[in-house]
Amino acid sequence: MDKVARLLVDGVDVAQVVVADTFGRRLRGMLGRHPLPDALILVPANSVHGIGMRETLDVAVLDREGTVLDVTVLRPMGLTRTVRHGRQVLEAPVGSFDRWGLGPGSRVEVAGPR
Repeated sequence: MDKVARLLVDGVDVAQVVVADTFGRRLRGMLGRHPLPDALILVPANSVHGIGMRETLDVAVLDREGTVLDVTVLRPMGLTRTVRHGRQVLEAPVGSFDRWGLGPGSRVEVAGPR
């Protein structure tokens, strides 16, 4: 069963987020989810892949404190680079980060069950 919380970007509540904080939850990630959740955060992680995915995703790598270190668009079957000091990865349907104002230096928090 998914752990669900609220996602805050620079203190603003922007979306519901699924927390993938076990091996099994991280392994599944966004695979096979239809529709996609508003967001998914993988803890711990410092890179992701799009193998088996059909949707393009916005991906942000965060440090331990939730500061965005890197932002990229992950296409199906693609890979992101490993980000030094990355400890969490946030995924969302493409276009979400623009709507939320999320970019490098943004502060991300997960509020609620973790």
